[in-house]
Amino acid sequence: MTCPKLTSFRRSVLLPLLLSLSMVTLTLSADAAPRRPSDDSEVLERLPARAGDASARELVALRAAMAAAANDPQPAARLARRYFDLAMARGDPRYVGYAEAVIGRFPEPLPAALLTIRGMLRQYRHGFAAALDDFAAALAQDPELAEAHAWRAAIFLVQADYQAARQECAALQALDETVLHGACSGLAQAYGGQLDSGYDSLQQALASSRDPGNRLWLLTRLGEVAAWRGQPALAERHYREALAIGRDDGYLLAAWGDFLLDGGRPAEVAEQLAGWESSDTLLLRLAEAAALLNSPDAARLAQALDDRFDAARQRGDTTHRAEEARHALHLRHDPQRALRLAAENYAVQREPRDARILLEAAIAAGKPAVAQPARDWLDSSGFADQRLRRLGEKSAAAVQR
Repeated sequence: MTCPKLTSFRRSVLLPLLLSLSMVTLTLSADAAPRRPSDDSEVLERLPARAGDASARELVALRAAMAAAANDPQPAARLARRYFDLAMARGDPRYVGYAEAVIGRFPEPLPAALLTIRGMLRQYRHGFAAALDDFAAALAQDPELAEAHAWRAAIFLVQADYQAARQECAALQALDETVLHGACSGLAQAYGGQLDSGYDSLQQALASSRDPGNRLWLLTRLGEVAAWRGQPALAERHYREALAIGRDDGYLLAAWGDFLLDGGRPAEVAEQLAGWESSDTLLLRLAEAAALLNSPDAARLAQALDDRFDAARQRGDTTHRAEEARHALHLRHDPQRALRLAAENYAVQREPRDARILLEAAIAAGKPAVAQPARDWLDSSGFADQRLRRLGEKSAAAVQR
């Protein structure tokens, strides 16, 4: 069964690239061992809802549609996708578990719609090889499934395989997906050392897009690229325009928080991210801001992160080492541990932020040679952010001493 140009895909066509896969959040529970209820009707926990939030009603309707459709995978795909969207928007990975349970109701071989969503869920857990397989299988059923190409491009970008990413971008162009092709190409260019061309491609995609979700994503990435180009005022303008769209988006808030922290503005981080402690990526930034401000909340926030990282380790979850490395370096002042985590992380994912924490930790730990893979990436990619360039030069000079 094919899934040509899903309506839900049109609502969030840029979602594949919206994920910076290294920013995926941790589970919220501090309990290491999951408990399986004996009765399907048992309520384990009620997820928080924001005032005026229509998501709860929407989920009730989607669950009812799935129940009424018996073995039809399309209503299930819509429900699973909505769960995933909520996980991304709110930084709550419990929704990912709900989506996995929905897909688990269906036997193999899965149709393209469910294969695509399962691939999204697998990449969320950093099962990149399995995710790529799912997207390839979905494309074998439906060669015009642009979403699968975009997800493959996103994974290749995280792995710093820019040639493979550009091939997926070309496939999107062949499918006449103008906005998605511009977004894909813009990131591939920016990561690959062409910041000016990447910025222009993202800007052209923005000019072609009217969808608020697409525009939010494009403005966020334009903000990042402008900051890499050394244009903080322009970056701030893009971030503020994205924020003005008024949609919950964990990636936007994390990128904005990092921009403010880099600019020495922790008080604004504390204000902007207040109420977002349930998202671990945002809790990390809140904790960093609190530490810089000598806030009474600093110890509590840092301990909350400790608890969540401890719980993840007890579950055998090693997919969030970049965040834990940053926590170890900036909040626990343990550069040796930070370096170990950052090096383990960089073996799996190699986005600019992954290189940054590896370089920072290696310098702080007095072991600059460990950051050689990040320096190799800087040399081969030509990535032109001056902050990272300076870190690379500093660590290289330390190796020579």
